[in-house]
Amino acid sequence: MPAYEFLYLSRADVESVALDMRSIIDLLEQAFMEKGRGKVEMPPKPGIHTMPDAFIHAMPAYIPALRSAGIKWVSGYPENFKRGLPYISGLLMLNDVETGIPYAVMDCSWITAYRTGAASAVAAKYMARPKSETVGILACGVQGRTNLEALACLFKIKKVFAYDVLPDVQAKYVRDMSKQLGLDIVGVKEPRQAVTDVDLIVTSGPILKHPTPTIDKDWVKPGAFASAVDFDSYFTGAAMAQMDRISTDDHGQFQYYKSVGYFQQTPEPYADLGELVAGLKQGRQSASERTMAINLGLALDDMAVAPTVYRLAKEKGLGTVLPL
Repeated sequence: MPAYEFLYLSRADVESVALDMRSIIDLLEQAFMEKGRGKVEMPPKPGIHTMPDAFIHAMPAYIPALRSAGIKWVSGYPENFKRGLPYISGLLMLNDVETGIPYAVMDCSWITAYRTGAASAVAAKYMARPKSETVGILACGVQGRTNLEALACLFKIKKVFAYDVLPDVQAKYVRDMSKQLGLDIVGVKEPRQAVTDVDLIVTSGPILKHPTPTIDKDWVKPGAFASAVDFDSYFTGAAMAQMDRISTDDHGQFQYYKSVGYFQQTPEPYADLGELVAGLKQGRQSASERTMAINLGLALDDMAVAPTVYRLAKEKGLGTVLPL
């Protein structure tokens, strides 16, 4: 029997690949185009839950156009910050599309962070006003960083207002992201100051089944776009009801989460991101619409990015070859 090998990429290896955000956005847009055309296989993600608001999910997908097939085994534990541990952790495996044999296993934290920000940017491309130039960030963790980086790839951002419940985290975000992106970023004392009168809003706290929402009716101005990375945790039902147009990344997964207790006050999304990218449904239709994207996080996103990370890692001699 022949011997088989796979490449293991640690988190440091994946980060060393340094795949740029613009390329990740392009890969996701291509993948969602394929999804809109019905050319992606992606079953609902099963999961287990060892404690309230925590999850461990299995996320498989196959994108024929990208010759990408694999699965991500990922966990999200909101209380991990108290232990000095990351909220998101896990592994991603890629399989050969002709033989099914695994050829790569890699840490998924970096890919999860960056593809999530990229998905927000893809949604904003179709749902936000093209001349949007101000951003409000609520929650200054990993997603607050990658979402801003992604939006800055597509929009000419002039000012950013950042809020976090932890002042030290907020202050570090302002310092780091101002330096990284060369943007005018201001820390604010109240959540409303990061929402009112901005064009683009990102909320990226932990995902909670029974949240205590912050953003209320009339906070989001007409013409603004919001990306709710944390499901509906930040928005009250009254704020949701004011949205003229809500999209998601997958109708089936949205309905599943609704059936188990999430999105109880959230209007039905009118389109998913594949339908928007493929032109099956129109995005923003007027400058005054309040629009929102509720991207749930899909295996499609990961499998759009992972093969490129693998290829570049091989070119750079990164990783450890192990016997299967």
